[in-house]
Amino acid sequence: MPIALYGFLLFPDLPATTKAFYLTPQERELSYTRFENERQVKRQPLSWSLARRILTRWRCFHLTDASYQFAISGETESFGSNNLMGQWLKAIGGYTVEQIDYYPSGATAVAIASTLICATWTDHTAKRWPVLVYMSVACIIASICILVWSSPTGLKFFAYYIASASYAGQATTFAWANQICADDDQERGIVLASMNMWNNVVNAWWPLLFYKATDAPRFTKGMIAMICVSVATLGITWVVWHLERREKKALKERYEEKDR
Repeated sequence: MPIALYGFLLFPDLPATTKAFYLTPQERELSYTRFENERQVKRQPLSWSLARRILTRWRCFHLTDASYQFAISGETESFGSNNLMGQWLKAIGGYTVEQIDYYPSGATAVAIASTLICATWTDHTAKRWPVLVYMSVACIIASICILVWSSPTGLKFFAYYIASASYAGQATTFAWANQICADDDQERGIVLASMNMWNNVVNAWWPLLFYKATDAPRFTKGMIAMICVSVATLGITWVVWHLERREKKALKERYEEKDR
């Protein structure tokens, strides 16, 4: 609540609509006019026509699916957020308290490296889907390695580390949604808000169902769930990629007809 109240009172809103009390009229004018060479988007008031315009487009239907899928695929981060590796090390024994605390830091390092490298690459190439494929495949491999409980300890270390590739997906998914909805400010806002909303909704119950402490250290249900959401992520990634490509092709053909 304190953070929500802080955001409500102090976030300045958009340059064109800001009423922030800590900005002077001159500063508000400057915040807007400095974008005068950029494309300005006129915001329409909330209405049924706005809802109809957004809800009848493929973007809303499939990106809402994608936002829900983002909430589910975001749970691939459960390896790190629920400290599965630490629980596993403690259960099998033979490791000091310091080692149980420090060894999972390798997964954090992989997460940071994956996020930085993938974010830089995807912004440079403007291609988003390869990152989600990388993330999904890494999580599938990791889950299989852990499901096969007779696998060597070293392989399980490898599995827990590569599973941190899942952290690269979050930044990429938001960037992709922004890219697809770049021409519609209000549609973009709805899609991004739904992504955050569904993530919080799913995260409220997902760990309780699939990563209970009593399931440690195997977390069989959690590993199966991880494989399922990774496969689903691959599927929705292909659907969104296909529809985005189709829309771009249609727009290109429309512009070519106008030029004739």
